[in-house]
Amino acid sequence: MLVLLPPSEGKASSGRGAPLKPESLSLPGLGKAREAVLTELVDLCAADEDKARDVLGLSEGLRGEVAKNAALRTAGARPAGEIYTGVLYDALGLASLDSAAKRRAARSLLVFSGLWGAVRVTDRIPSYRCSMGVKLPGLGALAGHWRAPMAEVLPEAAGTGLVLDLRSAAYAAAWKPKGEVAGRTATVRVLHAPTRKVVSHFNKATKGRIVRSLLTDGAAPKDPAELVEALRDLGYEVEAQAPAGAGKPWALDVLVDEVH
Repeated sequence: MLVLLPPSEGKASSGRGAPLKPESLSLPGLGKAREAVLTELVDLCAADEDKARDVLGLSEGLRGEVAKNAALRTAGARPAGEIYTGVLYDALGLASLDSAAKRRAARSLLVFSGLWGAVRVTDRIPSYRCSMGVKLPGLGALAGHWRAPMAEVLPEAAGTGLVLDLRSAAYAAAWKPKGEVAGRTATVRVLHAPTRKVVSHFNKATKGRIVRSLLTDGAAPKDPAELVEALRDLGYEVEAQAPAGAGKPWALDVLVDEVH
């Protein structure tokens, strides 16, 4: 099973250890595209703080994020699972997983990123600010920049099993599973049961809880149909819509009354 996650907008501070080693990151086929984004982002933030803030869509109160980006090559790195914070990652609670669940997380979780493309939670990265919606002056829209390299690398990373896609729309734009990979992909919406509407906090927290449940239970669904059964066994109320034709993902709705 491969689980596709969005990053968090807010991030923990960089580590105090060794700086980033780009060549050590997972999915080395993304290396050239990563270097292009990293170089332009660092140069932009080092050269013109106001322009960088405008490009990155940062308020005056987030001016410090520009300096952080300018120092990406020398900042201390730490596991991506420690860098990403926020509602989804709080609910996922990687740090409190038992050792077996942590090993499953290392194998199965893939976090999408405007800067790195996609990383494993064990990949060591510095804290940064660069969403997939950014348009860098030289590279243009990052979702478009990542599309071709992702199309080459991600099908192999997906292997032959289930792909559970929990990304937001901006990050899903960087790679859309196609063909037989799409047929074993499941996307998930979380709906507030009384209103049947997506509520951001419920959506993020429940997705984090779903991933944690699968990791701690040791569930290993091989396809979307098995995922539906696994989630129901774990106590989730799931409505599933199988694709109308080949080469399209399953669509799952998880209904919640409240999130604790």
